[in-house]
Amino acid sequence: MLKHQEFGWLFILVLLFAWPVNSSTVSAEEVNQDTLMAQRHYKKEVQFAVSDPIKRLARFTYNSGYQFSYPEAVRGIYLTGHSAGGSRFDSLLEFVNTTELNAMVIDIKDDHGHLTFRPEQDSPYYDISKPYIDDPEAMMEILEENDIYPIARIVVFKDSVLAEARPELSFQEDGEVWVNNRGEAFVNPYEKEVWEYNLDIAKMAAELGFQDIQFDYVRYPEGFERRDENLDYSQGEYADVDIDGVQKRVEAVTDFVAYAREELEVYGVDVSVDIFGYAATVEETPGIGQNFSRIADNVDVISSMIYPSHWTPHFGIDFPDKEPYRLVDAYSKLENDILAELDNPPLSRPWIQDFDAPWLYSGETFTYGVEEVEAQIRALNENGIDEFLLWNAGNVYTEDVDYTPLD
Repeated sequence: MLKHQEFGWLFILVLLFAWPVNSSTVSAEEVNQDTLMAQRHYKKEVQFAVSDPIKRLARFTYNSGYQFSYPEAVRGIYLTGHSAGGSRFDSLLEFVNTTELNAMVIDIKDDHGHLTFRPEQDSPYYDISKPYIDDPEAMMEILEENDIYPIARIVVFKDSVLAEARPELSFQEDGEVWVNNRGEAFVNPYEKEVWEYNLDIAKMAAELGFQDIQFDYVRYPEGFERRDENLDYSQGEYADVDIDGVQKRVEAVTDFVAYAREELEVYGVDVSVDIFGYAATVEETPGIGQNFSRIADNVDVISSMIYPSHWTPHFGIDFPDKEPYRLVDAYSKLENDILAELDNPPLSRPWIQDFDAPWLYSGETFTYGVEEVEAQIRALNENGIDEFLLWNAGNVYTEDVDYTPLD
């Protein structure tokens, strides 16, 4: 038996197919504009009238016009806006096309808070944009032609641009925007206005044709538990919730992720979140507000950052940077156990290391090359994890790697 909602949609579909569309009724351009407006401004509580079936159906059938197929397993590299929009793009395109790689994670909102392409001049995001990607439509067409799966990276709560423009949405100290020891400012995850700001950008990325919206820095600043009572900031709707600061931060971060997935559902994109690898080793991270299981329960893809260089001694490994296979193998087993406890676990697509970490060494630096990259992939594969993303901040990746070592 059809549910009431299903019957309603059947009625609308029949009505649409019987609708006499001609040049005097509505143009293709007008339908497209209605679709875009419906997508950009739709909120869950808004209901389109049945008397306007084109707009009502548009809420569920957004189509960017591109045809991307999901690979057998996503194997991707990271590109900054500079690389995606500059001369490096051609060489990285060739690199992917001549390997078993098949995806690109491209900055759409970068680590400073800039949009990496220019929207229309009347866009509220025009002033925070940079023309790194001069022609995003042309870039997407190239990705489509080369069958490269596009993932949009959006840095959420690390955002110096928004913090400086709107200090009240950030954390302040002595009347000034607080920054960490790298000079980076964060905006406040308790603030729903910050959520909407980032989701509007995510929707722009979906409209450009990206198939996966990857949120990074979905957290509070590192070590926040040591300074939370010394900074000035609002707790918004969480102020009167009767739980401690650690739990409030977990609630805010988890709620943002759940809300983002709900808001982006109409676009048919996957929602993925980058998360610290060590978050899987604790019940919840006390400062940054990341609870691995709860975030994983609200995304389509979980991308743990498991770079061996970023671990202190762990899993019985004294110097993880020098033992990439052991580190990734041990982590994968732990993550698999946690995800197995969820009713609907997300796909695991970890970030792995393709860079050296000279800051760890006083003498000669341990070098990452073919053997070290393949060791990480092999450890993932042996634990049933077939997808991965390669991180190198400079977008310079190791040549001659076999990205399918178990095939």
